[in-house]
Amino acid sequence: MVERISETLQKKISGRLAFYEDLGIRLFYRDRGTFAASDSEGRVEPPATGYFSTPELPKEETLPKLAGKLPMQKTAPFVAPVSPKVTSLPVVAGPSLFEAVDRITDDTLLKTREDLGECTRCKLHRTRHKIVFGDGNSKAELVFVGEGPGADEDAQGLPFVGRAGKLLTQMIEAMGLQRKDVYICNVVKCRPPENRQPEEDEVQTCSPFLFRQIDVIAPKVIVCLGAVAAKTLLQTNRGISQFRGEWLEFRGRKLLATYHPAYLLRNPPAKSEVWKDLQKVMAVLGLEVKKGKSA
Repeated sequence: MVERISETLQKKISGRLAFYEDLGIRLFYRDRGTFAASDSEGRVEPPATGYFSTPELPKEETLPKLAGKLPMQKTAPFVAPVSPKVTSLPVVAGPSLFEAVDRITDDTLLKTREDLGECTRCKLHRTRHKIVFGDGNSKAELVFVGEGPGADEDAQGLPFVGRAGKLLTQMIEAMGLQRKDVYICNVVKCRPPENRQPEEDEVQTCSPFLFRQIDVIAPKVIVCLGAVAAKTLLQTNRGISQFRGEWLEFRGRKLLATYHPAYLLRNPPAKSEVWKDLQKVMAVLGLEVKKGKSA
C-alpha cells in the first residue's frame, strides 16, 4: 500500500516551492533516479533509501495535483525567461596616440605634455638629458618650429637657448615682439646625438606631438626654421630653397619656411633673406615694418 505524504513533508515541500518562487523559479525538472512514480491520485511513494535531509521536490507532472492538496499559495503560470538579444558590435581597433592626432578636440598643451611623458618611443631617449617640449605663449599668433634640441637645450629643457637661440631671440625682437609673445618648439623633443639631423623614424614617432601643439595653440602663422621642420609639416621632400619665403598652408593655417638660425651663424649673408621672410610674417600679423631694421 502506498502511503500518503506526511504533513511535515508537505510543509517542507510547500516552503521550498515558495522559496524558489521568490527567486523567480517556477519550473522544476526531475533529477533522474531521485523520485518515485506517483499513482493516479497523485500520491508519491518515497524512495526506498529513506527521506533525504534536504527535501527534494516531486517530479514535475505531480505538482499540479499536489498544489490542490498542499497549503501553498497559487503560483503564476510559468513563463520561460527570455534572454535579451545581443547584437554583436563591430570590433574597431582604437586609434593609437599618433593616429588620433586629427581627432582630438579638447586637447591642451598640458595634456599633450602628459601624454608625451618621459618618452621612450624612439632611440633618442637613450642619450638625452631632458625632454624639450616647447616654450612661450600658449595662445600665440606666431609659432616657430625648429628641428631638434642642441646641447644647451638638452641641458636646460628649453628650446633655442644656445647660440642659434640667441639669434632667434634677436629676430623676434626685430619684429617688434618678445619671446613671451610667441611659441617656440621643435619637431623632435630629444637631442639627436652630436646634433645630427633627426632620422625619419624619429620624426615620424615624435611629430604627432608637434601637430597637437600647433592645433592647441591655433596660431595665425607658423614659421618653419630649416628644412626638417618644413618637410615635416608640408610632407614634402623638396629642398627648402624651392619654397623658402612662399606662403604655404598647414591645416588651414598660413605657413612660411625660412632658414634655421644655425644656418645663419654659418652663412651671415643669408640674414637679409630671412629678414625679408619675417617682414612678410609681420605684414600678416599687422606688425609695423621698420625699414632698415633687421636681425
